[in-house]
Amino acid sequence: MARRLIGHTIRRLRQEQRLTQQALAVRLGISPSYLNLIEHDQRGISASLLIRLAETLRVDLAALSGTVERQVEAQLREVFADPLLNAEAVPEAEVAALAAGSPAAARAVLALYRAWRVAREDAGGIALPSGRRLLLPTEETRDFFNDRANHFPALEQAAEALGAELAVSPAEMNHAVAERLRRRHGITVTVGPLEAALRRYDAAARSLQLSEMLPRESRGFHMAFQLAMLEVREAVEATMADSPASSAEAAALIRIGLLNYTAAALLMPYAPFAAAATVLRHDVEALAARFGVSFEQACHRLCSLQRPGARGVPFFFLRVDPAGNVSKRFAGAGFPFARYGGSCPRWVVHGAFASPGMLRVQVAELTDGARFLCFARTITAAAAQWGEPPPVHVIAMGAPAAHAQDLVYADGLDLERAAVGIGLSCRLCERPDCRSRAFPPLEHRLALDPHTASASPFRFEVRRAP
Repeated sequence: MARRLIGHTIRRLRQEQRLTQQALAVRLGISPSYLNLIEHDQRGISASLLIRLAETLRVDLAALSGTVERQVEAQLREVFADPLLNAEAVPEAEVAALAAGSPAAARAVLALYRAWRVAREDAGGIALPSGRRLLLPTEETRDFFNDRANHFPALEQAAEALGAELAVSPAEMNHAVAERLRRRHGITVTVGPLEAALRRYDAAARSLQLSEMLPRESRGFHMAFQLAMLEVREAVEATMADSPASSAEAAALIRIGLLNYTAAALLMPYAPFAAAATVLRHDVEALAARFGVSFEQACHRLCSLQRPGARGVPFFFLRVDPAGNVSKRFAGAGFPFARYGGSCPRWVVHGAFASPGMLRVQVAELTDGARFLCFARTITAAAAQWGEPPPVHVIAMGAPAAHAQDLVYADGLDLERAAVGIGLSCRLCERPDCRSRAFPPLEHRLALDPHTASASPFRFEVRRAP
């Protein structure tokens, strides 16, 4: 746990619950002056006091780790490093203080930066015909799920209630869902050729058509999605009502995402799935086989195990194509994704394309010393027709190295010696000896010397903030 962030985190949680320092100090049995010193990181905190804090603030110990602050801090560093802003270099200490000490102001800075980027792209002729947006629907949807740690208790409860009515094993779930659609809703499910679609629902004909190109686990997921749309729609709408979307497009994307979430919760019920993940030590392929789902669906579900008192291992999730485009991302586990631009070429995510179908494992060490056990594997969908290249993506996940013993992928690894140094992105990474660097870091000047050639494509002078 980062000592420089724990005090700010405690203050943020206290203020969110509208507690004064006096009130929280009384509940903890310490003096207000001592709590004030803790919140300003001028005093350490014992394990017993940390436990009392978690109980008093009604949060898990994980919530006191500063994960939220680290994610915001990484995004702020990316903003301040943008050369198009022509901003002065902001010292690391000030970035950390803004992220941890003034979270509302930090979020406002990030929102302004997003608006500025969209406005700049609009000015360059990249705007959609419908007009300018302060936030792209895809970005707004991503933030909606990340801000809620990708966990929705109301949808979990609705899926559990529906699953209890079906009362079948995972192997029988697809059949049970199809029967539920037929008997309760009069919907017939058919599988066959489907032009330019994977699923098509005809409400008038009470027909759900699934493409024959879909594998079995995907057919089951689409049926569960349809059932969620019919029976869990009110819970989905109530979840969305807490934070109205800024546009119809964003609302539609969020709604689809929540229905997908509910379908996954039905096929992979929280408690049984979490228990199996523990027993199988998060072997994703084994989990997928046990619950009759795909590798990607099992990965998604692992990232949503955030129930208070029964949290799973904190994972991040990423889906990327061969061109480096990120189509899905969940920044769990405190992993600081770069929001704009590419990621590190040394990361296992990109190396996985070289070995299709094989699961690759890497201990990744960030520039701040944080280590993550990462694993990645390609997934390939069927081509639409002969001669067309099939869509290929890499699904990647990772967890803090402290959880390595809970993952089967750590077996046989020396977590210290096997670590590979990676960066957030080339433009933000300060590693001077990287041979894979595509760009020099934005905050440092190039050191050009025609008499010397180094292994790294770019030599630069590391400037330290005052």
